[in-house]
Amino acid sequence: MTGPEGGGGGGRNPREEPIPITADMLAGGATGSRGSRIDFERGMRHAPPLILFLIAANLAMFAWEVSAGALADEDAIVEAGALVRDRVLAGEWWRLVSAMFLHGSVDHILGNVIVLYIVGLACEHAFGGARTVLVYFASGAAGALVSMAAGPGPSVGASGAIFGVIAAVVVVLYRHQDRFYVRDKRIGFVLAVWAGWQILTGLANPLIDNFAHLGGLAGGALATLPLRPRLLPAGPQG
Repeated sequence: MTGPEGGGGGGRNPREEPIPITADMLAGGATGSRGSRIDFERGMRHAPPLILFLIAANLAMFAWEVSAGALADEDAIVEAGALVRDRVLAGEWWRLVSAMFLHGSVDHILGNVIVLYIVGLACEHAFGGARTVLVYFASGAAGALVSMAAGPGPSVGASGAIFGVIAAVVVVLYRHQDRFYVRDKRIGFVLAVWAGWQILTGLANPLIDNFAHLGGLAGGALATLPLRPRLLPAGPQG
């Protein structure tokens, strides 16, 4: 019986080249490689219930605006629930919420619900319905407060809340970029085009407030910071 380094071909050749150890051979794999990251879009539902409910609520409110004549002039939309600083400070705090569900035109409502659906898919997929509601309303409220600080109003629209949902998606993908893999990179282009369109329409339409957009963006980012995506396994947050 030969020893471990004896003859018979079973010994180790001292000239044999060492085998390089690659990251994917290690336990856990390479967190930065596509193969070891979580597919962010896997299992994403095309009919997220919370987002569809918010879209339906916005469309229903716009239908009511049209039928009630709320788009006839500025006074009419103010009475319908638009955000007006003096009215809010006088005690009509409900306007902080009602203004989120009112819109100034067909283009305004259609642009908002389309993008709410696109980013809402990702947000509800990442956080679930309850935390998406938190992000949506926190962003809308933040947008309303910044809007009131910047001007007297009136202003309407879900854009502040939607900018917050966009911020939530950006924050979660950026913070966990080493954990998630995103297949469809076109979403960034779509969001950039929509944001630019909202800024332009905000300059053209006195009822659309760009300060609400900025406030919603900041509010959504801040609301997302303490939230952990449900897609990640339990454990310390990176």
